[in-house]
Amino acid sequence: MSITVRNTRIASLISVGAVTASLSALTPATASSLSDAAAAKDPLRQYTQQTPRWQRCNAKNPATYQCATLKVPLDYSDPGGKKTDIAISRLKASSAKERRGVLLLNPGGPGGPGLDLPVSVGADLPGEVKRQYDLTGFDPRGVGQSSPVSCSLTADEQDLERPYKTGTFAKDVEWARTVAVKCQAEEGDRLRHLTTRNTARDMDVIRAVLGEKKISYLGFSYGTYLGAVYTQMFPRRTDRFVLDSAADPARYGRGMFQAMAERAGPAFTRWTEWTARRHTTYELGRTPAAVRKTYWDLIARADRKPIDYGGTLFTGDTIRAQRAMFSRVQKAAAWVAGLKKAAEGKKPAPPGTPEQAPSPLPPASSRDTPPDNETASAWAVLCADTRTSWPRDPEQYRRDATRDKNRYPLSGDFDSNIKPCAFWKPGSEPQTTVTNKVPVLILQNEWDPATPLAGGQAMHRALRGSRIVTVAGGEGHIVNGTNPCADKTATVYLTTGRLPAKDLTCRAPAG
Repeated sequence: MSITVRNTRIASLISVGAVTASLSALTPATASSLSDAAAAKDPLRQYTQQTPRWQRCNAKNPATYQCATLKVPLDYSDPGGKKTDIAISRLKASSAKERRGVLLLNPGGPGGPGLDLPVSVGADLPGEVKRQYDLTGFDPRGVGQSSPVSCSLTADEQDLERPYKTGTFAKDVEWARTVAVKCQAEEGDRLRHLTTRNTARDMDVIRAVLGEKKISYLGFSYGTYLGAVYTQMFPRRTDRFVLDSAADPARYGRGMFQAMAERAGPAFTRWTEWTARRHTTYELGRTPAAVRKTYWDLIARADRKPIDYGGTLFTGDTIRAQRAMFSRVQKAAAWVAGLKKAAEGKKPAPPGTPEQAPSPLPPASSRDTPPDNETASAWAVLCADTRTSWPRDPEQYRRDATRDKNRYPLSGDFDSNIKPCAFWKPGSEPQTTVTNKVPVLILQNEWDPATPLAGGQAMHRALRGSRIVTVAGGEGHIVNGTNPCADKTATVYLTTGRLPAKDLTCRAPAG
């Protein structure tokens, strides 16, 4: 679903001075006094009263796909201070008569650009949803076309996959420190304000600018946390919210990485059982124990000499780095079978792409943004949001990574190893505690590798007015467009406002 976005800055908005131009007929003293009074009463009025100048986003998409740029405060505690851009987009509801309002979309991340979502995700949404809602995307602050952040990170500095090893730990510590130092040097005080709470405030400015009393929302992965924070901060402005593949709001931060390692083990066990029943197809072992041995033997072999598979050299660590693929049993079996043939000197079929922690959108390589923007903005938001959840002492990471490599051998050391947040300066305010009764619908695959089922269940408990739809046997990250039962439930909710009377279980399609 790659969408090309034009390589020039999208339309800017009327300046703050133009917003107050209608006062020019008054005497200077009267205009000033009225303006000062209005600002004192509503300090965000200059932002919420903007008039978007909509323009066609690019020539490769329909003319009805429109973009504009808003201004928001960098620091909401100082609305008269520095400003930052927020790029927004829309596809208007196809039926003026049936139109209900705005459906705001977010792809996850943090650091994921969302400007293209009305076109890309909109293609998977049913007609009745598109008749009722203006599908509205936005690049969160610091991301994509929204005053993009950059730390001038090299390709190696953007590489997150760093397994713990005694001999390389000092290098990993230096990597984490270097990323934090370079980001601070490049972006300075701005980093403090690139937070989820401020993005939620930006969403509320978007709501006001678009003339809506409430907004509806469809958010994926990290976007579920962003949506939950909005419900906490603006419960009375929350309409119909769908959270697809939810993170545990209490473990947001370092706990998200560690939760993935915890879930990888059960997914691997399920895969060995599935694959053993299909030995004649994949030839990886007739029992789960035999399949497990085949896998770990391949890792040991690759540690001695990397395996050339499809033109890529795989070490034991780079094989382990593909741990998310085990949530999709058939895909994983085919990939490991091909790796085994390559190790034996045979010529397997070209490998498919191993399962990573995916997003609804591919990397925005076609955008006119710094090449490290998604990585830099991800660390900026994650570290500013959750600075207190990251130990300051590098030795704590050494101990945790050693412990978790034994507990969760697939990837425990990757996920508990040191990260740039260990050296990051704190954000502008504490992390949000999510606990409310706002009605919300949560969609969750049973075998999601990036936002595990336990996280979705924890989000459900935190949002006490929510209902959760669990796709039993559901594989991979993101439910939308993959399960008719879950999709129908979401459609009914978005178009009628009716949540299920109780939590539901949908079944993944056979096979």
